[in-house]
Amino acid sequence: MNTIITISRAFGSNGREIGKRVAEKLNIKWYDKDLLKRAAEESGLCTEVFETHDERPTSSFLYNLVMDTYSFGYSSSTYVDMPIGHKVFLAQFDAIKKIADEGPCVIIGRCADYALADYENCINLFIHCDYNKRVKHIMERYDLSEDKAKDMINKKDKQRANYYNFYSNKKWGKADTYNLSIDSGVLGIEGTVELICQFINDFEKNK
Repeated sequence: MNTIITISRAFGSNGREIGKRVAEKLNIKWYDKDLLKRAAEESGLCTEVFETHDERPTSSFLYNLVMDTYSFGYSSSTYVDMPIGHKVFLAQFDAIKKIADEGPCVIIGRCADYALADYENCINLFIHCDYNKRVKHIMERYDLSEDKAKDMINKKDKQRANYYNFYSNKKWGKADTYNLSIDSGVLGIEGTVELICQFINDFEKNK
């Protein structure tokens, strides 16, 4: 196979775990936080800088500056002089494209579907789940009270939505933004993994 799978996910929906298991089942690489490490190594910036800016929107002024540079090209000397938020944005997007060029893989979050919009071998997924199930999952995972779990979910979802909507000009979580939107609470982790693998298999047969 040569398909790239990007996975956007609601917090607490097990999207990360599902992406990891899909990659393992297909025997391909998967990238989550290690994508930040890769971007840091290739850009010369420290990993902590990427973690600080991870899936967080920046100002509209900086965004316009970034997109102008990204659209018209930039030299290494220009790259050195960029604001830190600008560097992080470009380095991460460059890393996503390089990773995709290396072969089939699963990439979790970080607007990967937007970065790879021109890749015909890319499938974009969104994993969501019933809110109450997500609350229960987060309560168990982090040993939190119900109120704290709800607060954490609301903040994380808002952060991811703001980041995605800001950079992609599309709607985070909206079904027609993706090739497939799945409620992981219906089939469970393993069932969702099987569904995704079947979808990928059919996608490759129909190409």
